[in-house]
Amino acid sequence: MGTYVVTGGSSGIGAAAVELLKSDGHEVINVDLRNGDICANLATQEGRDTTIKAIVEKCPDGIDGIICNAGVSGNCGNLELVISLNYFGTVKLARGLFDLLQKKNGSVVVTVSNTISQGTGRMDIVDLLNNVGDEQRICNIVKTMDATNQTVGQSIYMATKYALARWVRRISTAWAARGVRVNAVAPGNVRTAMTDSLSDAAKFAVSALPIPVRYGSDALMDPEEIAESMRFLLSNRARGINGIILFTDGGTDALLNSEKVY
Repeated sequence: MGTYVVTGGSSGIGAAAVELLKSDGHEVINVDLRNGDICANLATQEGRDTTIKAIVEKCPDGIDGIICNAGVSGNCGNLELVISLNYFGTVKLARGLFDLLQKKNGSVVVTVSNTISQGTGRMDIVDLLNNVGDEQRICNIVKTMDATNQTVGQSIYMATKYALARWVRRISTAWAARGVRVNAVAPGNVRTAMTDSLSDAAKFAVSALPIPVRYGSDALMDPEEIAESMRFLLSNRARGINGIILFTDGGTDALLNSEKVY
């Protein structure tokens, strides 16, 4: 059995992934702000360094995979947090654990969002994240924006998820050549604490996006449905899959972008 790391594994999709991996007999290290095996704030460099050090000490022979799932919504009221946790908390942790992944020819799965195809993210922020990568500079930029405006918050959230998807695509070939596969899962609307915390207006907007597999119902997808995709991508059954963005949204993206095949 293997050893896996899941960030944001105390609730929602992350918790479902932890349970699925444990049910397969794997050892799972949950990294979360609270109630984790390692409690750390991945929005800070100190938290990332602490986490990497703890995992290196615990798993000197390597790890089989990481699910980078920790994140916050654009409605959290702190745009700097959205930038630091959603993007840098994922990228810097994955890079910091690369050597451990390489020891076991491991795999990385990153949680993005099916909203990346809808084109309303701040592409200037995306470009800064992917091409400049200066965390403090980018945080200083978003700090000047109106964090109380839900449209602004959503555009920054979507920017972080788009940047993560692009990062996965860009580094997947180089990492795979060294034995580490990297993929992403793009969930649709899922029943989690994040969606439960949305305002009534935001919940109405979410419910307006149809989920074909839930046709005739206002129910959202279950976290376990997303976690199953993650478990598959981590497994040896997906050994030929690298650098993809797997839309696990019940067909919402196909409905909205039916002519887009690539």
